[in-house]
Amino acid sequence: MKAVLSSKSTILFIILGGFFIANTLIAEFIGIKIFSLEETLGFESFSWTIFGVKDLGFNLTAGVLLWPVVFVMTDIINEYYGKCGVKLLSYLAAGLILYAFIMFFLAIGLSPNEWWKSSSGVVEADPNASLSNMDLAFRKIFGQGNWIIMGSLVAFLVGQFLDVSVFQWIKRKTGENKIWLRATGSTLISQFVDSFVVLIIAFYIGADWELGRVLAIGMMNYFYKFFMAVILTPLIYLGHYLIELYLGEEAEILKRHALGKD
Repeated sequence: MKAVLSSKSTILFIILGGFFIANTLIAEFIGIKIFSLEETLGFESFSWTIFGVKDLGFNLTAGVLLWPVVFVMTDIINEYYGKCGVKLLSYLAAGLILYAFIMFFLAIGLSPNEWWKSSSGVVEADPNASLSNMDLAFRKIFGQGNWIIMGSLVAFLVGQFLDVSVFQWIKRKTGENKIWLRATGSTLISQFVDSFVVLIIAFYIGADWELGRVLAIGMMNYFYKFFMAVILTPLIYLGHYLIELYLGEEAEILKRHALGKD
């Protein structure tokens, strides 16, 4: 164990991988909440019309707060550990998400204690509580539909692998410079596909929504992700700076291996 942890590159991979997987899991679980971006920021809600669908605003899942961070982490991991590193973490994250949802469904199937199920226990702790059935709330929060879970997992894996491929292609074309181009470019392309795949599987196939509505909502989600990808670009440079500082000369060796040059 000491030999493994004596390698800076190994320690860095564990840290980056842990942060990547943690953000992926959290983004998946908090995605059940829908919030208004405009109202959260103190603005009046937009009312746009896209593909004939009216009154569209930035009503997003809470998961979008973290998905841009996940794709930033993907680009940083890709830079130093290549496709193999990203694929390993992506498969592991997807497997853990699936495992977590299986555990959620098993927990949902457990018979609730009457004290916990009723509002009495909640009201005693908080007189202002308005929940009448804690078990129902638990089911609603953790019991996402099968199509949503499937759409989310497929979109995540497709987006990750597309991000990796585009990132590597741009880097081979442009060389070591233009970090912003390969990082932001790969994220914008992968997030475009991700935004529509999850909605098409979860709601067009799984819930019989009209295709126009699915595409319109997908565009609104992508507008937000596009903006965030640009805004978070400086974090890529900060990440590179800190990693180069930590690894020293080993950073260049890792980057060459990541591109398959050695």
